[in-house]
Amino acid sequence: MQIYGLLILASPPGAGAVPLTTAWELGSFGFFQRGTVQDMMGFMARTVAERTQPTQRQSVQENSYVAHVHARPASDGLAGVLITDTEYPARVAHSLLNKTLDEFVIKVPKSQWEAKVNAITTGSATAPPKGEPLLGLSAFPQSVDYVKRYQDPRQADTIMKVQQELDETKIVLHKTIDSVLQRGEDLDKLVEKSGTLSEQSKMFYKTAKKQNSCCVVM
Repeated sequence: MQIYGLLILASPPGAGAVPLTTAWELGSFGFFQRGTVQDMMGFMARTVAERTQPTQRQSVQENSYVAHVHARPASDGLAGVLITDTEYPARVAHSLLNKTLDEFVIKVPKSQWEAKVNAITTGSATAPPKGEPLLGLSAFPQSVDYVKRYQDPRQADTIMKVQQELDETKIVLHKTIDSVLQRGEDLDKLVEKSGTLSEQSKMFYKTAKKQNSCCVVM
């Protein structure tokens, strides 16, 4: 079981999601693979965040990765995404997201990022390159700590005990990212049009898709 990334994104209605803070643990991948893998996981996180309604929780699997996403109320304009392998418990993932977002709202005031995000989404400012976060690591260093601490989901027991309300919250599970796309959207075209993915990352996506499609048991 493994956590690969924890992202907090500004998710304005009707606009693209903007990563505010990110934390990664990609040591299980080869050195030359990590940049490409991070690109694709970041793309996956933004895609599912943009298609998750306020207050909704869902987990979306794509190949051997799962993006667990929790959208805060519209007034907050935030979504958290935890990217894990398929064995990591969804309930623990969402408990961690709930804790992370609650702390982020307290420690990082909206005034610190809202105007910058609005400038990006309206086109009067450019987004950081290649999906880099808008805020520096010092804005919310807790995300790095959580990625390390909760690699073992048993460490989340205390979170689970104080967030029993999640037991009554429906978490929507999707087997592929296509399940959350809007009618008429196509993942291949979204990847091709993405300005945050390098040509190498796009090739990585196409190769991974071919490898998975050839292994489907009919």
